[in-house]
Amino acid sequence: MSFEPLDPFPGRLALQQRVLPAYRAPLFEALAQRCAGGLSVFAGQPQAGEQIASADGLQIAHFVKAQNRYFLQVGSPFYQCWQPGILAWLEAWRPQALIVEANPRYRSTPGAVRWMHARGLPVLGWGLGAPPLHGLLGALRRQARQKFLGLLDGMIAYSRRGAEEYRQMGFPAERVFVAPNAAAPRPVAPPPPRPPGFADRPVALFVGRLQARKRLDHLLRACAALPVELQPRLKIVGDGPARADLQALARSVYPQAEFTGARYGVDLESAFAAADLFVLPGTGGLAVQQAMSFGLPVIVAEGDGTQDDLVQPGNGWRIPENDLQALKAALQAALADATRLRRMGAESYRIVAEEANLERMVGVFIQALAAVKTIRTA
Repeated sequence: MSFEPLDPFPGRLALQQRVLPAYRAPLFEALAQRCAGGLSVFAGQPQAGEQIASADGLQIAHFVKAQNRYFLQVGSPFYQCWQPGILAWLEAWRPQALIVEANPRYRSTPGAVRWMHARGLPVLGWGLGAPPLHGLLGALRRQARQKFLGLLDGMIAYSRRGAEEYRQMGFPAERVFVAPNAAAPRPVAPPPPRPPGFADRPVALFVGRLQARKRLDHLLRACAALPVELQPRLKIVGDGPARADLQALARSVYPQAEFTGARYGVDLESAFAAADLFVLPGTGGLAVQQAMSFGLPVIVAEGDGTQDDLVQPGNGWRIPENDLQALKAALQAALADATRLRRMGAESYRIVAEEANLERMVGVFIQALAAVKTIRTA
């Protein structure tokens, strides 16, 4: 099955987001190029303290700034978000289809869905999935989620796990699509050559924002607990609010760790090229895909399922979140066999070249739009 239809979406597309993360800008620009009438993105600002790097604008897609209004913090079970002006945006853009974040806590979205349906136009949702909710409040939230999902004509999930969760919620299986989460295009250059063995100590690399949820404290402690002959050169690329605390911890438990600060462009590419292994010990982090495009095997913590399709037994290790011993065991297994590590790196490259890249993600979006247009007009 092709995930890159030759025909673009034949009209104007609208896409609602709560915020516009900088890492999503390439996806929206690529999607805009596949829409004959263009793409308009409606998004606002994150809450203070969310530590989301937002894009200032878009070059190809239109960007309409929403004035987000919040009730409580994102982590609260009672959190809600309103986006006034969403109907005025639709009235002005007059799209032929709409894509929305599949989150029932965004209280303005159902009105936008009804606006589209009143005109016989399709609406796609997209999201991480629908993990189980527990307790009395969980039951109420599940009902709200089911009611909201029932408004949508189709669903795009980031992963196969997320797609299955939507199906378990009662969403029709034939209208659920999987667009593997990607932040970078298909690699065009081959991976950098690496010797079959380690010339010196192997290099383990982390790239990302330095914050508590990345669990770099676990990475430092896990490296320190390895046999001396397996202890890697640990390079930590990035900056963030936890940097000073992490550097103090490193001086205490793993002084050979190197904090390079944030690096971009050629400097960041050279860090990937010089590494032997990429490690993401906490949640989040689309740098995994970029690491794989440089032929690196990866260790990642399991979270919301977005890594399930990217990290497989042939190219890396998925470990339980917040499990220091599992992280140590994965590091030991990885660094003990250089030949196997090189084979796994080659498989990483194949996965991002063939299965998980922006081109394929956009192709699934276009495929899903064509499918729900048929459903709405049937």
